[in-house]
Amino acid sequence: MNDENHTLAASETPALVAPPEMRPDARSDGEFLLALGKRVRETRDRRGQTRKQLAREAGVSERHLAHLEAGEGNVSIVLLRHIAAALGLSLPELLDLGAEESVEQRLVRRILEQLPRHRLEDVIFRLMRDYGQEEAARRNRIALIGLRGAGKTTLGRRLATELGFRFVELDAEIERDTGMPMGEIFALYGQSGYRRIEQRCLRRALDSGEHTVLAAGGGIVSQTETYDLLLSRCLTIWLRASPDEHMQRVSAQGDLRPMAGSAEAMEDLRRILSARESQYMRADRVVDTSGQSEDDSFRALRAAVTERGG
Repeated sequence: MNDENHTLAASETPALVAPPEMRPDARSDGEFLLALGKRVRETRDRRGQTRKQLAREAGVSERHLAHLEAGEGNVSIVLLRHIAAALGLSLPELLDLGAEESVEQRLVRRILEQLPRHRLEDVIFRLMRDYGQEEAARRNRIALIGLRGAGKTTLGRRLATELGFRFVELDAEIERDTGMPMGEIFALYGQSGYRRIEQRCLRRALDSGEHTVLAAGGGIVSQTETYDLLLSRCLTIWLRASPDEHMQRVSAQGDLRPMAGSAEAMEDLRRILSARESQYMRADRVVDTSGQSEDDSFRALRAAVTERGG
């Protein structure tokens, strides 16, 4: 080799070899393999899998898996990927060997792992809603939901006055936004058009400030995106009443339309309540106003607002 070639080879060497401070030593490799083995073993235990079951699902030998869990030897990245998949983890999750989980964190993880997907989405939504950054602001926006005659306007105004909050009736905001009464809105825009207007007015009401008591329309739970918006940004309370009570209160307000063909109207009302109950139950609180005086219902509502927790 001539001097020119020797000089070139020497100059290339540092680019091909990592500097000493970046090279993992044998001790750090050993610690990594021990931590990795512990992570696989504990995850397998949480899932109730035997070593034989995991080895079969991952397509590796039980002996190979035993060495991995003991922190002995090495493991190819492909086999490790298969083991992660069999544990229900991504490879980055398996390799996240940071701080140890607390007992509480492991318990929460175990509960979440056992939930079906449709329940998992609801639980995550509630965790984000109840413990996320919006929680403090959410408790300063109180939304009352329920069918007409539940007492949303009457009790909502009283609550807003006592708390020093503003009171917003969403139906009135929609009429103000469009410049026409509800009947004309539905006739002109239809159900889908009305729901778009409802969501727009709700966003504006929520964005205009905190310290609000909001009375929502009875059908807001029918539009998933709008209802999720309400649930995520407000402490939501379902004012529940029996179908008979709803009918009596609406009639007492001077609206006799529901009484036309009352038997059929009552059956329709029962069907609506039954169909919407699962959605209404997603609210943070439920206050049953059936058979209660206005004062008793208000005391129950006030207690629900001050109650802490889910």
